Amino acid sequence: MRQAGEPSVEEILESIKKVIARDNRVEAAQSRTLRTSPAEAPPPRVHEVLDLTEIASQILSEDQDAAVADAQGDSPLLPETTTASMRDSLAALAMLSEPGAAPQIVRSGETSLEGLVREMLRPMLADWLDRNLPPMVEKMVAGEIARIVGKKS
Repeated sequence: MRQAGEPSVEEILESIKKVIARDNRVEAAQSRTLRTSPAEAPPPRVHEVLDLTEIASQILSEDQDAAVADAQGDSPLLPETTTASMRDSLAALAMLSEPGAAPQIVRSGETSLEGLVREMLRPMLADWLDRNLPPMVEKMVAGEIARIVGKKS
């Protein structure tokens, strides 16, 4: 499984092909220079086993260095005015999300607006739950039973 930031197998193989092609171009250039002087015979070519792990690690390090250099480039991705505008908007949002004042603690015997609303809503909420909760539960249970029975069939 490939992790984030790691190149794929295709990318590694493409990089290896580029290195081999570059090496072949260098050898071709050397052989052309040798052909221009016919007095010297080209040295016999020795076939060696190519160790791809070393080449792949060099290519990967070059690709990572290039990615880091691109990430640290001189030109920012967004203009400074856009960045400042986004920063201001996020600061305003953060300020709005914080409560303006801490809630006041009411001593026993005193009434607060929150307490009054809670007392008024309690009977309305109980009535709504009495009317609507049983049909909702029955519908959900019937759906779950149908799902379970459907799996076993």
